[in-house]
Amino acid sequence: MGKQVHLTALDGFELDAYLAEPVGDCKGAVLVIQEIFGVNQHIREVCDGYASHGYAALAPAIFDRAEKQVELGYTPADIALGAAIARGKLDLKLTMNDLQAGINYLQQFGNVAVVGYCFGGMLTWLCAGQAQGIACASGYYGGGISQVLDVKPKVPTMLHFGDLDAHIPLAEVDKIKAAHASVSVYVYAADHGFNCDHRASYNEAAANLARQRTLDLLTANL
Repeated sequence: MGKQVHLTALDGFELDAYLAEPVGDCKGAVLVIQEIFGVNQHIREVCDGYASHGYAALAPAIFDRAEKQVELGYTPADIALGAAIARGKLDLKLTMNDLQAGINYLQQFGNVAVVGYCFGGMLTWLCAGQAQGIACASGYYGGGISQVLDVKPKVPTMLHFGDLDAHIPLAEVDKIKAAHASVSVYVYAADHGFNCDHRASYNEAAANLARQRTLDLLTANL
């Protein structure tokens, strides 16, 4: 269903991206922001899933500035490698430029939503407040959002967290709720990474409910 395309950021940097297009009429577009594991099989499947619901879905390879073709699994070694790239080798401003390039590319398909997971969940929050040309945003278990509560979403935004997630204590989730009453914050009986059916923490019920809420957000805003 999908194919590799190339994006050009504002500074001229070229990065890869995975694009999945719907069969038949297109309802709009979704920018899918990866976890710390790169644009791997799971992220491609996420894009394919949104395409099956009628949306063009694009996942930019935002690790390309540090290392090309990063595609990791979920072992402790993979987690350590992915975290090292995300935290130590990326310039966040340039990463946001790369995401903006993806948004600009997707505008050919209609209005654009942003959906991101883990590291991508945090970047989704930043996009909601800083990116140009998006209609809504849905972020999954984005760590660190409570540290940037000065970011004010400019579009309808929802966030999804698991109450078993040791990486994001519920106290942090409560801070987000208190600071941004207009943001829809959902907490599930689930762990970090509950949307990923390649991980032991996958929770089908939570994943299905969060996806339906996200699809409803897309329907309302795209």
